[in-house]
Amino acid sequence: MCRFLTYAGAPILLADLLYRPVNSLIMQSHHAREREEPLNGDGFGVGWYVPEIDPSPCVQRSVSPAWSNRNLQDLATKTRATHLFAHVRAASPGMAVTETNVHPFAYDRFMWMHNGFVSGFHQIKRHLRESLKDEFYNMIQGTTDSEHAFALFLNCLTTPFGETDVIEMRRALVETIARLTQLTEEADIAEASFYNFAVTDGSAMVISRYCSAEGIKGASLHYSRGTRFECLPDGICDMHAVGQDGQASSVIVASEMLTDDPSDWLDVPDNHTITVLPDLSVELEPINL
Repeated sequence: MCRFLTYAGAPILLADLLYRPVNSLIMQSHHAREREEPLNGDGFGVGWYVPEIDPSPCVQRSVSPAWSNRNLQDLATKTRATHLFAHVRAASPGMAVTETNVHPFAYDRFMWMHNGFVSGFHQIKRHLRESLKDEFYNMIQGTTDSEHAFALFLNCLTTPFGETDVIEMRRALVETIARLTQLTEEADIAEASFYNFAVTDGSAMVISRYCSAEGIKGASLHYSRGTRFECLPDGICDMHAVGQDGQASSVIVASEMLTDDPSDWLDVPDNHTITVLPDLSVELEPINL
């Protein structure tokens, strides 16, 4: 499975999330702690927003391993973001290592990432694609189950993109999981699917932790919320706790904890979504299908 992180809050240097923490996303690209196979070397992607220019995200993707890409290193040390998606890929068996298959995927104002897989995807692919509106059928450029799930999410939205709020985003994400579950059940696919999906419109974020099989834990997912996430020159990074008013200025949701301080992090419960609202408050809600 892949590894990803999301960030929302005060402007932060990309390097403070991607490179400087002891368990940074770049470290996870070659030495992940919370999956059996530590390598995630089949490409990487980062996406962020520059709202003063337009509402669509800027996305940079490559098939090269994140740990050796000098362009990413240069970009990360010179770029700040208030909403960031970043992903290091471990391609599922049979999936091509091409740029069109690298996360995050973007369409209009939305970005999407996935950690996990849709079991028996090739058995349901035709039915999934046939259910899509032409716009979302034609937007699919790659071959991954993850991008098809993104197209299905967009297809589930019932409001124009510019009017979609966080409630509708979460509803459409849960509907996406429900539809995938229905398709795999109809195809008699017994193997568990893992649906750690992340979606943002540059204002709010919704991330799921879900496994389709009863009694099996979902892929790891943690979150950290505080006044700021700071990396000092000595390499020590820390999330500063919120004050008495409970107001946060930084929220990170990630496949793996970036620091070794467990007090910085909480687990997202199995079969739940975590929603990061525009005011940086956080809501945890069960996924009831």
